[in-house]
Amino acid sequence: MTSAGEPTPPESPSATPLKRPLLIMAVSAAATLALLMSLALIWGLATYSLPGPASANGADRIVELAEGANLSEISTVLAQDKVISSPSVFVMAAKLTGSARRLKAGEYSFPSKTSMSVVMDMIRKGKRLRHQVTIPEGLPSDMVVDALMKSDVLTGTVSAPPEGSVMPQTYEVKRGETRAAVLERMMKAQTDLVAELWPKRRSGLPFSTPEQAVTLASIVEKETAKADERPRIAALFINRLQQGMRLESDPTIIYGITRGRPLGRGLRASEVDAHTPYNTYVIFGLPPTPIANPGRAALEAVLTAPSSTEVFFVADGTGGHVFATSYADHRRNVAQWRQIERQQAAAPGGGR
Repeated sequence: MTSAGEPTPPESPSATPLKRPLLIMAVSAAATLALLMSLALIWGLATYSLPGPASANGADRIVELAEGANLSEISTVLAQDKVISSPSVFVMAAKLTGSARRLKAGEYSFPSKTSMSVVMDMIRKGKRLRHQVTIPEGLPSDMVVDALMKSDVLTGTVSAPPEGSVMPQTYEVKRGETRAAVLERMMKAQTDLVAELWPKRRSGLPFSTPEQAVTLASIVEKETAKADERPRIAALFINRLQQGMRLESDPTIIYGITRGRPLGRGLRASEVDAHTPYNTYVIFGLPPTPIANPGRAALEAVLTAPSSTEVFFVADGTGGHVFATSYADHRRNVAQWRQIERQQAAAPGGGR
């Protein structure tokens, strides 16, 4: 009723019919959008979780992700190399999982059909393809160059470094890195090691420079492959130097002939007597340079050698040596070694 007591007029008959189609359209649009979003979500989850693109012949795909590349650039590279099927899904997944700022540069190897989720995990954890160059202890510098040249991921050429200037160990290298750069790292590692160990040397050593210590360490390195013998042989050679004796080390003869490459046979009597700057059967004192690249253990053995009276040693037939203080004992040890040599030569396949 109105204030005058008159009845309220009814609504216009056209108002209700107009609202219903709009409501139906709105509900229909929302339902369609929800369906599309659900389908997109299902597709995205499937794209992220299911196996990825197959590679030709099932081969792994090698991909280099550049240092400093952003998320968009990483996803583009992966898509171009057919590691993933959708850059947009990769970008979205990286953001949703918190991986966007944790992806690591480097070279990766992705097996055929690797799922995007695994690809993401590998890059986030930095499971990069590792390339290594190993320099064994006692390797001469010419053979260090051989090891560098054998690597098919390095570039350029390099000349042999000064003998004894390379630190023997395993180095991780990157595809495309120059051999010169890797060699520089190897040499710096040795320089740093010598600088670390030299101040810790014991007193009374018969040499006065780090270079001489490296030279003696290289001889110790080549004389034995047994870790427990290094300090003992180092002490023995120090005793010889202090007593004015020749070192008489077979590896020094070989270095004068082959620059440290394996001789492939036994030494000849003429080679033992050969006058080369390195033959310590002929010269007194240390040779002019190291004869190999010694490792940490050999350097520590030389610089912190224990006290000893031993000045003789000879092979014992087991890969080690037997030591002596007197020449008489040494002669008996040599005679026993000669007997072992004869027995080895007489054994089947032991030689002629």
